[in-house]
Parts: sequence; structure tokens; C-alpha cells
Amino acid sequence: MSAPLLQVRNLKVYYHVEAGAVKAVDDVSFDMDFGVKMGLVGESGSGKSTMALAMMRMIKPPGKIEGGQMILNGTDLVTLTEEQMRQTKLRNLAMIPQGAMNSLNPVMRIDKQMVDGMIDHNSVLSRDELKARVQELLASVDLDPKVANMFPHQLSGGMKQRVCVAMSIAMEPDLIIADEPTSALDVVIQRQVMETINRLQVKLGLSMILIGHDMGLMAQCVDRVAVMYAGRMMEIGETRGIFREPLHPYTQLLIESLPVLENKGVFSGIPGITPSLLNPPEGCVFHTRCPKAWDLCKERIPQFVEVQSGRWVACHLHTA
Repeated sequence: MSAPLLQVRNLKVYYHVEAGAVKAVDDVSFDMDFGVKMGLVGESGSGKSTMALAMMRMIKPPGKIEGGQMILNGTDLVTLTEEQMRQTKLRNLAMIPQGAMNSLNPVMRIDKQMVDGMIDHNSVLSRDELKARVQELLASVDLDPKVANMFPHQLSGGMKQRVCVAMSIAMEPDLIIADEPTSALDVVIQRQVMETINRLQVKLGLSMILIGHDMGLMAQCVDRVAVMYAGRMMEIGETRGIFREPLHPYTQLLIESLPVLENKGVFSGIPGITPSLLNPPEGCVFHTRCPKAWDLCKERIPQFVEVQSGRWVACHLHTA
């Protein structure tokens, strides 16, 4: 059996402030196979974006990767030098950012930005071949060739996001991390961009981590779902299995919060708020909001274990 594409082991990312250490990602472990599209979902503040930044080695002070491993195709990203990591980005690992508006250089034309990335990562293409590659990439995300000669301010939000998608696949990396790629777009454009991303993922056989807080989007777009809460991994499993039989109470509440056509105007939320990551509660971090919590939940952190084939959960209801 071949090794997974990505192996995250006991990853810890803390932000050090005067009051102490904010445990944004706390002892997270999971595997991801080749060609899989995995959704990383949870409320705001659950650690999803910090996880993405850690994998890209973009954590800045006062943040710090405190420990753990992130092994991508046999290489531990944590141990790479800055230069080695810079070369790994785009070639082996790429990111579709949350805000395309802030990701593109406002004073450079689109083609120059796309070509610079390829040249910087030792592309062997000639000038004419690079120009043709830019046209090919823009066409792959349904953009007119004229976009190559435009500046970012001349493009709509959806067009900018498509440019970021095109740039992320320029070197056909092993893994793409999409950090809420449609959060700043209207509903119609969101669907169009996600359809483009899905089509490219299938066509190129890419592996992808899609980060978001919309369980409905995850149900439509990913093969596996990973649920995070307060810096910890709660549950991982096949998408269909997660929605058919969610094992963790937090996953159950996230799914129940989705609007249902049969009950128009009726909305279900999760009571309470996420805990402080500076002083998280003892035991399971979700026990203060969990309708199924019992004494053990307040005393001991549940282990993240495989309870079924490919199904992992951190809950005393299933592991005690």
C-alpha cells in the first residue's frame, strides 16, 4: 500500500501574546491520499486558516510552529529551509487565497505575474512558450485571452479569483490548498468558480484541501470531510458517511444548522460560543456546548482514533 500524499502528525501552532500562548492548532494529526479532495470545515476561529498557513510555512510572529510534522510526498515541510520551502511552493504545493483582491500585485499585468512565478521556479519554457502557457491557463479557468494584458483593478472579483486559480495550477503541484476561495463573491459567481475548481481538479488529477465553514458546500464538492473545533480535529470521514451518520456531536450540530426547504424560516444554531484558545476548557474543548457531554468529557481530552475504516473521531461517546 502506497504512502499518503500528506501526513500531518501532532502539529501545534501557537500565537504567543503577553497573556500566554493562543493554541490555534493543537496536536492535530491526519492523512490525505493522492487525488483526494478534502474539506476542512468548522466555525470561525477553529484553526482552519492557521492550518493552511502552517502547511504553506507562512506563519508569522507572534505565531510559531511549536512542533509536529507535515510530510508532503515524503518531505517534511517543517524541516525545510526558507529557500527550499520557496521552491516547494507552486511546484509541489500551492494556495488559492481567500482574498484575491489582496493577493495580486496591483501594478503588474496579469501575464507578468503568472510568468514570474513559473520563471522563479525554474521553468524551462521559452518566452513564446511561457506566453502560450499563460493563454492556456487563462482558458482553463474560462477567462478571455485579453485578461493577460490587464491590471488587477480592471477585473471583477470573480475574474481575480479565477486568475488566482490559474496561477495555482501553473506548475501542476501535488497539492492545492483553497482557503475559502469563494467567501468574497456573490452566490452565482461562487458556484461558477467552484465548478471551475472542481473541473480542473478532476482533469489534472490534483489533490486539494478546501477550507470553509459551509457544510452544504462541502456536501457538494469534496470526497472527505475533516471537522475542526477550537484548534483540534473532531472528526474525519468520507463525505457521504459523515452526512449519513455524523459521530461527533459537533459534526451533528453543524449539519443540523443547514437550512431545510421543508422548514422555511426555521433556523437551528449551535448554542454558546467557541472557547478562548488562550485558556481552553479542561477535557474535551467542546464539552461546554455539547448536548451529550458527561463527566468524563470535563476531565479528559478524548483521543483521536479510527473507529471505522477511514473514519476518525475524538469523542468519549465512541472511544471511552
